[in-house]
Amino acid sequence: MSVVTEARTADDPRPQPAIPALRTVSGAGLAVPLVNGRTTPYVNLDYAASAPALTEVLDELGRALPYYASVHRGAGYASAASTTAYEQARRTVATATGARADDHVIFTRNTTDALNLLARAVPADLDVVCLDIEHHANLLPWQQRGATVITARPTIAETLELIATELARPEVGLLAITGASNVTGETLPLDRIADLCRRTGTRLAVDGAQLVPHRDVDLAGTGIDYLAFSGHKTYAPFGAGVLIGRPDWLDAAPPYLAGGGAVRRVRTDDAEWATGPARHEGGTPNVLGAVTLAAACRTLSGLGRLRRDRHERALTERLRAGLLDVPGVSLLRIFEDSTDTVGIVAFTVAGFDAGLVAAYLSAEHGIGVRDGKFCAHPLLNRLGCADGAIRVSVGLGSSSADIDALLAGLRRLVEDGPGWNYGDVDGRIQPVPDPRPAPDWLPELETGGAGCRG
Repeated sequence: MSVVTEARTADDPRPQPAIPALRTVSGAGLAVPLVNGRTTPYVNLDYAASAPALTEVLDELGRALPYYASVHRGAGYASAASTTAYEQARRTVATATGARADDHVIFTRNTTDALNLLARAVPADLDVVCLDIEHHANLLPWQQRGATVITARPTIAETLELIATELARPEVGLLAITGASNVTGETLPLDRIADLCRRTGTRLAVDGAQLVPHRDVDLAGTGIDYLAFSGHKTYAPFGAGVLIGRPDWLDAAPPYLAGGGAVRRVRTDDAEWATGPARHEGGTPNVLGAVTLAAACRTLSGLGRLRRDRHERALTERLRAGLLDVPGVSLLRIFEDSTDTVGIVAFTVAGFDAGLVAAYLSAEHGIGVRDGKFCAHPLLNRLGCADGAIRVSVGLGSSSADIDALLAGLRRLVEDGPGWNYGDVDGRIQPVPDPRPAPDWLPELETGGAGCRG
C-alpha cells in the first residue's frame, strides 16, 4: 500500500473545460452560512457518505406518498397500491442488477444490515474469507463469526494469487469482498474474482455500497452470488438497503427479524416461517425507501454507463491532478497496479490535521468533505493514517466548479493557514466560536462527538 506524492512535471497553460453536473439532485443551489457572516452556494463533495436524492427519485416519492399504506395485508385501495409499488420495486432492483430468476431481493435498512443478514445465513460449517481493506460493514459481521481475514498485497495481481490460495481450502464457502473501496475508490476485477470462485465452488458476496452508484453490476453475467448496497449512497436517501442473492442459504437461515409478515402460521408454542424475501422482512417494511431505491436504480440504468463514466472520469482526473499541485498533499492508494477507480479520492495535507482541513473547508468555503478513518480502520492504519485523512467524493450532481472551489480552498489553507480559530469541541475540530446559524427549522446545529470520525 502506498501514497502518491509526485506532482505533475509541467503545468498545462490551456484552461480546462467546464464539466457540468450530469443530473439535478436535491440541495442543488443550497446556500450555507460561513463564519465570516456571508453565505455561499454549498459544494457537496461527500457523495460517498450519503448521496443527495435525484430529482427523478423525488418525483417518484411524490407520486407514491399519497398512496402510502401498510403492504400485503390490507384490503384498502391505498394498501393495494403500496403493495404493488413495493413488489414492483423488488423486480426493478433485480432487473437493474442482472439478478438471476430465482434470486431473492430482500429489502433491508442499509448495506450493513444486508451483510449482517447474509452472515447469519452462511452455513456454520463453512469458512468465510475477506480482505483487511474492507469497510466495517463487510468486516465486522464476518469477524464475529470467525472468518479468515487476509492482508491485501501491494498489487491486485498478488492479492488475487493470495485469494486463490485461500479459496483452495475445502472448508471455504464464501468470499466477501468490496466492489470499490470507500476510501480510495479503487475497484477490484470482479469478473476475475468470480472466476476464481467458480473454479473452487466458492460463493462470492460483494459489498456494492460504493460500486452500484458508479458502475453497472450484472450478477448473472459476472457470477456474483450475493450483492448488498444502500439507497442512501445510490441517490435515494430514505433508509433502505438490499441484499440480492441465491435463495438456498437464505431460505434455510433463521428469520432475520422474527415478527409479523415473516410467518405462515403461528401457535403459542411455535411458528411456521415463510420462505423467500418475506422470511427476513418481518414487520412493516420501508415501503417508500424501497420505491425510491428502485427509482434510483432505474434512473441510473437509463443514463447509460458510458455517460456516467465519462462524467466521473473527467471530474476525478481534474481532482487528482489539482490535488497533486497543492504543496504537501499526498493521495492515498491501496494497490500499485490499480487502474480503475470510482469518484472517490482520499488524501492528507502535511502539517494539517484532517479534521481541521474539513472544518476549515466547511466554515470558510462552504465545502462539504469527509474526514476520519471512514469506517475502515485497518486500512487507514496500514496506510499510515491512524489519525485520519480527508476524502472527496463526486457524483451525478458534481461539476468542475465544485472541484475548482475545493482546490482553491486547499491552496489558500496551505499558503495562508486558516482564517478563523478552531478547537476541539466534543471530540471534533470546530470553529471557535461558531457563529453560523442553524436553519430556521432547527433549534441548533449538532456537530457530534469523536465517534463520528470513525
